[in-house]
Amino acid sequence: MFLSVFDMFKVGIGPSSSHTIGPMVAAAKFLDHLRAQPFKVAGLKASLHGSLAFTGVGHATDRAVILGFAGFRADDYDAAKADAEMVRITAENTVKPEGLGELRFNPKEDLLFDYGPALSGHANGLILKATDAQGDVIIQETYFSIGGGFVLTADELASGKDTYDGPPAPFPFSSAAEMLAMASQSGKSIAEMKRVNERACQPTTDLDKGLTRIWEVMNACIDRGLVTDGILPGGLFVRRRAKGIYDALMAERGINLTAPHTINDYMSTYAMAVNEENAAGGQVVTAPTNGAAGVVPATIRYYLDHVPGATISKVPDFLLTASAIGGLIKFNASISGAECGCQAEVGSAAAMAAGGLAAVLGGTPEQVENAAEIALEHHLGMTCDPVRGLVQVPCIERNGLGAIKAVSAASLAMRGDGVHLVPLDAAIETMRQTGEDMSEKYKETALGGLAVNVPNC
Repeated sequence: MFLSVFDMFKVGIGPSSSHTIGPMVAAAKFLDHLRAQPFKVAGLKASLHGSLAFTGVGHATDRAVILGFAGFRADDYDAAKADAEMVRITAENTVKPEGLGELRFNPKEDLLFDYGPALSGHANGLILKATDAQGDVIIQETYFSIGGGFVLTADELASGKDTYDGPPAPFPFSSAAEMLAMASQSGKSIAEMKRVNERACQPTTDLDKGLTRIWEVMNACIDRGLVTDGILPGGLFVRRRAKGIYDALMAERGINLTAPHTINDYMSTYAMAVNEENAAGGQVVTAPTNGAAGVVPATIRYYLDHVPGATISKVPDFLLTASAIGGLIKFNASISGAECGCQAEVGSAAAMAAGGLAAVLGGTPEQVENAAEIALEHHLGMTCDPVRGLVQVPCIERNGLGAIKAVSAASLAMRGDGVHLVPLDAAIETMRQTGEDMSEKYKETALGGLAVNVPNC
């Protein structure tokens, strides 16, 4: 099993990796499919199913599909151009993807929210169709957005398609037990094994540049969130809070009466800054999802800004270690809130962050595994119940608490020798089983939990 660090950490746009980035990716894949066909396409249609329908408006899924059909991609998204193109599409009812000419597409008529049963296969389904000059469907494809911006066709999902089809990874661990065994046999850290695996499919220079860019985008997102205030879009009138809290923290620096637990406010604020940017549709890095995008960068920023002896040169090891943990969770359970609730998003992110932090603090592979297990174990059962389907409440604060748990988990693990009762593999399997047992109304449908108990929502 091999999942690249750049699959786990993808540059994209808010507010959701599965509901925004994924549908945009699906639209791009469909356009590529159409470009390979011998016949002429005249128009496009789309239908959203399951969680994509129930919380699609709040997650801007409709906008993502429309812009995806217009040729926009999440990794190089230009907000100003996108806004202008949305105005044109709405006025003219056409899209103009490169290589396919002008195609009919009326968002009001050709984009359907299907509130019936979800498609068989996954809670996040969409069907994309191409029509001829008479308006008849000549080709269609079903896609599933399976979390973290990953997209598979129905056939790929049914066949159990691996996310990686390249040469074999030198360290092909598919469980935490295998990861620890390979680390022991090779004498390498988890980050070192992950780096060797990455080198097997891309030049080292590209890996280093890519890791540098991932952190730069994460850190820039924190910085933007710390200086931006106002009201978040979507109709809940949620105020941005990161800037105000951070300004207060800066004003309190050096005051002897500041409580030690104030460090938690720093961690929460870093995470909230990211998730406020995400809620506003800004550029973020999936880590492993958009809804959980604040936990990993907040933990890295905590390490760099508050841990004595911290050095930015260790950030790549943090990211490589975290992606190894995230890959195990995705391979053996899920990182999708629509599939397993928020335990699969913020819980996975906290496990990744805890493992990464333990690694850069000098932890052994066993301590890294222990840190990830502690963080995941104490997110088990967490529901995904976004108010009005928006990635705002409880998502923004939840990332802050996820970062705090990650740091605490790493600290506890570093106080031990890596020997512990519950293996990470057991926690991952428990999360998978819990997700299967969880009611659908608690899995990103906005049909239960806080989503139906907050007044006037």
